Amino acid sequence: MMFDEQRKVAKIVAELTMFFLSIGADRISTDMEKRDGLGVFTFRANYRPDCEDQLEALQCLKEQRNNGIEDIYWELAGSGNYGETSELLLVGMMVDKAEIKVEDGFVNLTLYKDFG
Repeated sequence: MMFDEQRKVAKIVAELTMFFLSIGADRISTDMEKRDGLGVFTFRANYRPDCEDQLEALQCLKEQRNNGIEDIYWELAGSGNYGETSELLLVGMMVDKAEIKVEDGFVNLTLYKDFG
């Protein structure tokens, strides 16, 4: 993984961690695995019940990947107010696929990013 790709991974993890903290998470687990040029990021976090409506912002992660936007703006991830929809939208443009499941007071999130 090139240095810029490593920094992008760090930005993605930081942005999502800050999002979960902003909705009251006090249990967050993160895992990243690289398989044949594909990065798989998994997050599991709880949230405060009164913040459940803010989970809708995670739908931004399903935005179609945009390599042009990613190449120009990826360094901005994490530079705004944490938990902002625009920050999650930028992360969504940096990944290829997002799977989101909310159950039993936890968010289970899996992101896929092709490094090839």
